[in-house]
Amino acid sequence: MSSHHHHHHHHPQHLSCGTTFLLLLTAIISILTSSIAAEPEPPTPKLNSEPVKPHTPKLKYSEPEPPSVKLNSEPVKPLIPKVNSEQEPPVAMLDFDGGDDGQTGTRWAVLVSGSNSYDNYRHQADVCHAYQVLRRGGLKEENIIVFMYDDIAFNPLNPRPGVIINKPNGPDVYEGVPKDYTGKEVTTANFYAVLLGDRTGLTGGSGKVVDSGPNDHIFIYYADHGGTGVLGMPEGSFVYAKDLVEVLKTKHAANAYKSMVVYIEACESGSIFDHLLPKDLNIYATTAANSHESSFAAYCPGDNPGPSDDFNTCLGDLYSISWLEDCDKHDLSKETLGQQYEVVRRKTANSDLDASSHVMQFGNMNQRNDILFSYVGTNPENANYTSTDINAESSPPTFSKLVDQRDADLLHLRHKFHKAPFGSEEKREAQKQLLKRLSHRKHIDFTINKIAELLFGYWNSKNLLNTVRGPGQPTIEDWDCFKMIVKTYEEWCGPLSYYGMKYARGFANICNSGISVGKIVEATKKTCSKEILV
Repeated sequence: MSSHHHHHHHHPQHLSCGTTFLLLLTAIISILTSSIAAEPEPPTPKLNSEPVKPHTPKLKYSEPEPPSVKLNSEPVKPLIPKVNSEQEPPVAMLDFDGGDDGQTGTRWAVLVSGSNSYDNYRHQADVCHAYQVLRRGGLKEENIIVFMYDDIAFNPLNPRPGVIINKPNGPDVYEGVPKDYTGKEVTTANFYAVLLGDRTGLTGGSGKVVDSGPNDHIFIYYADHGGTGVLGMPEGSFVYAKDLVEVLKTKHAANAYKSMVVYIEACESGSIFDHLLPKDLNIYATTAANSHESSFAAYCPGDNPGPSDDFNTCLGDLYSISWLEDCDKHDLSKETLGQQYEVVRRKTANSDLDASSHVMQFGNMNQRNDILFSYVGTNPENANYTSTDINAESSPPTFSKLVDQRDADLLHLRHKFHKAPFGSEEKREAQKQLLKRLSHRKHIDFTINKIAELLFGYWNSKNLLNTVRGPGQPTIEDWDCFKMIVKTYEEWCGPLSYYGMKYARGFANICNSGISVGKIVEATKKTCSKEILV
């Protein structure tokens, strides 16, 4: 699957989410089959009996005993007192220079790239760039935990071995990035264990975890493919929105941070927090897209500016480069989260309307007045660079046509096919890979439509798969049914892959319709036991 796609110049398009699903899924299946059965119940913090420093109870994502977490008695204050939104928040109010209790907070960060293979170059490039922003901002390496498959820098398809760039002719962002969790260690279970500071829950990796206390600030950034209620991982099962939010609640109950910020780049990423993230956890989150649209790749072949011809892949994602490039140049001790949200929202929506996504915000809106410096530090070289009117800044490159994340792999394969010399072995190989990818998509489209048709009849099933629920309703109500469908589908029909993630909404709708899980399993077996698996 590390197919290198090339695409031609006639119609650059932007990549969207579905594409790299394939890989994901193959890996997922085997693990899913073994693990979903024993999926953890809603987590509750489990304390070790030895007295740990009072503020870092060890958290476990496991048994459902009632949480016996001892909260420190003082209420957690919001980081920055309410400021009038007109005035710049006074920098003096940052409590890094000794909080009231004389303790200074530590800044922690968890960076996750949830994909692998060269056609997803952009996700690991985004994450490496984020690491560089945080290090220049003054965070310590020991407080930044990086998840990335690490199959890009030395990939045979990479025209610059050992180097990763996040924009055309940009600086190397790979150098110095710690290999905390790579390859098969990039899993949902390790991600949760790291967030909870639970070393016993880890498999492999550097052992670094978020061992934070009540005065600390945590920043989480995730770049990958997604679907309704799910985020991709290159190994093992998806990150399910409900479980992720439970982990965040557990961390909050343990009084293990003062405030937290979460940035997510993925298709339909709004569905991760919409109706799920409470407002009282001192967490502020933004997502690249709402609950029912793709997010988009950037700096793709054929764009202007685009990568040099030998890359054949997109170098970044639109939401991600918007916040990262904003951090690269500004004095972040004078810019708030809310100001950055506005910049990113505008840049992400600035292209033609078909191909732009709506950046969303969730959680505790008071944190919009927090200074970015509290979470990501600031580069001393930018000390005097502020823009009184951030809106007046030069706008980013306009991308001719954004590629939906899910189509990035096709873009890569087509580009490769068109570039190969006529009649060459290379051209035949590229064509073979392109056809294989397309037939995988057809298999997924066919089987899922068939399952829905067996359950609801032809016309109803067409409506059902695409229905978007009204804004007042959660997209997924029955999470057990939802996970069960994914598991059953993969067991009988093969990996959903990144492309198949686009059907997560259809799966959720099938569950919300109230039909029994037994019927769903039966229809799935019936559809796929006949089919020869591709």
